Amino acid sequence: MTDTALPPADDPVAIAAALVRCPSVTPREGGAIALLGALLAGAGFACTRVDRGGVANLFARWGPKGHPRSFGFNGHTDVVPPGDDATWRLPPFAGTVVEGRLWGRGAADMKSGVAAFVAAAAGLVREAPPDGAILITITGDEEGRAVDGTRAILDWMAAEGEAMAVCLVGEPTCPERLGDMVKIGRRGSMTLRIAATGVQGHAAYPERARNPVTALARLVERLAAEPLDAGSAHFGPSTLAVTGFDTANPAANVIPASCRAVVNIRFNDLHTPGGLVARLQAAAAQVTAETGVAFALESEVSGVAFLTPPGPLVDLVAGAIRAETGNEPALSTSGGTSDARFVRAHCQVVEFGLVGATMHQTDENVAVADILGLARIYRRILDDFFAPAASSAPAAGAGGGAARPDGAAA
Repeated sequence: MTDTALPPADDPVAIAAALVRCPSVTPREGGAIALLGALLAGAGFACTRVDRGGVANLFARWGPKGHPRSFGFNGHTDVVPPGDDATWRLPPFAGTVVEGRLWGRGAADMKSGVAAFVAAAAGLVREAPPDGAILITITGDEEGRAVDGTRAILDWMAAEGEAMAVCLVGEPTCPERLGDMVKIGRRGSMTLRIAATGVQGHAAYPERARNPVTALARLVERLAAEPLDAGSAHFGPSTLAVTGFDTANPAANVIPASCRAVVNIRFNDLHTPGGLVARLQAAAAQVTAETGVAFALESEVSGVAFLTPPGPLVDLVAGAIRAETGNEPALSTSGGTSDARFVRAHCQVVEFGLVGATMHQTDENVAVADILGLARIYRRILDDFFAPAASSAPAAGAGGGAARPDGAAA
């Protein structure tokens, strides 16, 4: 990457287009991390590559290390595969602006969000250097295993004494228009793999076998039918979905000895992973008592439920959105998981970004006007955070409106 190849550091559309042109299908770096490292270094940021496990990551800081007024941005440059290029209106990695929209894989999720906060930060430090620090953390592993990305950066930060007071993750959060939703938390996610073991036998003599298929079907039907809860103050009801059922049995006249099922749970702040596993084990023990079929459970936790309560950080972000767009953002905990689930152990975190209607789709695209608008919102957030009248960085506390699980602000 040469300086002549870099887009202007304060032009979010040019940065976004350049990033889309980097074929950074997870976990490949594709030139995106290198581009941002060169661009931020040119803007005066101290940049460090924090690569781990073959994943490219970037940490960039402007301002003093360890400053108590340190605002953080987090994002990712890796993207999901584009699929068949022939099905795209425009090449998925061309980064083309047509009809007032930027087209290409990652335009919505989330290279334009990264471009917007990089441009906002670069503009601020050039025009009005703040009393504090701006930390930018960018990973190439959010769409993949999410093991050696943001977690690697946070591990490195802890070892190096680097810290963010608060953090904004620039994921696309808006359902319909820029500024209509801020994510102040996320549900937890876990996957359970259930193995049922019975006794194989001839289908003509079922009394001589112990059928794991019917026993497992009984178990998953009970799990799916019984509500986990009715929701909580900030979250909707937890959900359990049966996502797989496999006997691996090609013979129609044989009762197999085993079969397997997969269950995915999205849970709110009323549950812990351990409590949910215990609940499923109790249900499995009951079916074992009824059928004689044994069950073994394996669990994998992607993240636990977390919440940044309405207060100074949420008010800061919502106020900037109102000022720039006139919209009153809903405070939501809906959706899947993001790297905010890792950041929340480091500092308070919220998520706000573009309209995500086309993310992961063929012909992914975003409005150029929204990229520019998002950069203005991010810049206002920074201006307000570092305003001389502010006595301290936002921290946990009361204030603001309550959040509803459906995304509507109370």
